[in-house]
Amino acid sequence: MSTERVRHFQEELERLKARLLEMGGLAEEQVRLAVQGLVQRDRALIARVLTSDHPINSLHIEIDSRCFTLIALHQPMAVDLRSIVAAVKINTDLERVGDLAINIAEAALRYANHPPVKRLIDIPNMATIAQTMLRDALDAFVKRDTALAQQVLSADDELDALKTQIFRELLTYMLQDPTTIEPALDLILISRHLERIGDHATNVAEDVIFMVSARDVRHHSADQPSK
Repeated sequence: MSTERVRHFQEELERLKARLLEMGGLAEEQVRLAVQGLVQRDRALIARVLTSDHPINSLHIEIDSRCFTLIALHQPMAVDLRSIVAAVKINTDLERVGDLAINIAEAALRYANHPPVKRLIDIPNMATIAQTMLRDALDAFVKRDTALAQQVLSADDELDALKTQIFRELLTYMLQDPTTIEPALDLILISRHLERIGDHATNVAEDVIFMVSARDVRHHSADQPSK
């Protein structure tokens, strides 16, 4: 590529990263608001989440278009090509995080129709961990920071442990009082949605490691030597 085309390509790549960060920020905020609405039993806040997915959906389409245009016009190779492929995959993960925030809000709305089962502590903790994982994974993408990406992969175990703890505790409530079954099931569902958000953050972190070092660390292959 000519110097001018290289400069244009790099500028477009930076714009692409900025749009991904914007989408990640929107998705993270949706998760935060959905869980806040759950904890505060705030129907107005929950309704706001349920009607605010258009910006994420629009960015999803725009980012894919940017990626495919960059590939078509510049035919990048090596790390540049891996960066764009990673962006396409990350874009899909972020859109799904937005969908999971909607799912959490829907369950929170149902939960608000019942008396509280218990004081909510672990679910907000799960949300905080999941949001931090997502933020760190995107930062790792922008900075090409594989060490930060690896931290995201490690944090997933804590999220899984909390989900298991929530399930066991709520199962006890359901066995003791059948009237708690329906709302407790919604809380279990919310914990699973938060675990899935952590999984999407993990996907992003794995994409970062592949982008930077061409190592595929999916399926617990982080310790395998690169070829």
